[in-house]
Amino acid sequence: MARKIGLYGLLAFIIYGLFFYWYLFYFADTSLPFEYQGTKADPQTFLNSKELVLTEEYSQIRNFLFFLSTPLEWLIYLFVLVGGVSRAFAKWAEETAKYQVLRTAIYVFALGVFTFAAVFPLRYFSYHISKIYNISIQSFPSWMKDQMIDFWIEFVTMFIIVAVVYWLINKSKKRWWLYAWLLSVPFTLFMMFVQPVLIDPLYHDFYPLKNKELEEKILDMASQADIPAEHVFEVNKSEKTNALNAYVTGIGSNSRIVLWDTTLNRLSEEQILFIMAHEMAHYVEKHLYIGIAGYLLLSLAGLYLTARLMDYIVKRWGQPLKIAAVNHLSSFPLFLLILSVLMFAVSPVTNLASRYQETRADRYAIEMTKDPDAAIETFQELTRAGLSQVHPPLLVKIFRYGHPTMLERISMIEEYELERRQNSSDK
Repeated sequence: MARKIGLYGLLAFIIYGLFFYWYLFYFADTSLPFEYQGTKADPQTFLNSKELVLTEEYSQIRNFLFFLSTPLEWLIYLFVLVGGVSRAFAKWAEETAKYQVLRTAIYVFALGVFTFAAVFPLRYFSYHISKIYNISIQSFPSWMKDQMIDFWIEFVTMFIIVAVVYWLINKSKKRWWLYAWLLSVPFTLFMMFVQPVLIDPLYHDFYPLKNKELEEKILDMASQADIPAEHVFEVNKSEKTNALNAYVTGIGSNSRIVLWDTTLNRLSEEQILFIMAHEMAHYVEKHLYIGIAGYLLLSLAGLYLTARLMDYIVKRWGQPLKIAAVNHLSSFPLFLLILSVLMFAVSPVTNLASRYQETRADRYAIEMTKDPDAAIETFQELTRAGLSQVHPPLLVKIFRYGHPTMLERISMIEEYELERRQNSSDK
């Protein structure tokens, strides 16, 4: 039975991978609808022939890797279970340590090393591809350093989760999911509060914006929007990437507006101000807090479904999966597998909500800056820097895009400008 489950899992992964290879490289049509050809959203109007080819190639490969990565994670968890790896790690932890907290640490570390090694080839290939297409300029030692930081942060996080969740399962087999969710609320808020000051600086150096004239203009915009900002931060991403970005992070007094130095180096002042207005919109419309609330509601539903599914799966297939009971450490890969599947399944909904918020932020930014040329040029430069498809395939948009497509963003700005001119002429 265990071999059959493993074989079916592998076969499903192969069929899934072949489908998306065919879909992305042969079936999907990324050409612009006729009505948008020749407009400012048409990449042929702002990218040269080489950039057009590279954009299509890189986007196809990157999208394919995205669709492979999550199911590969599921497959690894499945083989960890049916192959008895999880049970062996749990047994080793029990024989090595006397106290449960140490057993948990040993198990989580062993499982973390195994899964890290299993996904490493795909991660390295993704890094290698980004180097080939000149998106990443990060050296291999620097990249490996980031991977090690990821590993240890994930280890600490997973250790806390496993220790708490399995303690709760042993205390209350029926309602552990509810108690776990209640504890996750302050934990999530705490992690968001400390991330800008404790976690992010492990990867990059952050400092107040060096261009004080630009900072003054940004802070003046913030004041107009009633945003209590004292600093705008920049981060030295230019030593690792040629991509551009800006974002809002943290909550409460640790909230930060952050600009990558690549953005500062490649965009004009007008374009940067448009980006800053976009980021301020997220604060003004409380998108961060809405996102937290949405995440917590989804996590409540996710933990409930995970608890029900774990009970059902262990009762029916516990023996071939090498799981003695739900409250045994060896069941943790099943916990991760179910959560990952649920998160992937709900991602079209969360992405749709995110795209709605980003559209509102774009609208806020253009109304605040009233500079459509700068806005359009910003989106064109973001497309060029990231080799992003202007009009990606439908499934890519549904499962990957938390922002509107560049076609949608540029077209919205053009429509805004047309409306503004018509209103002016009517007056």
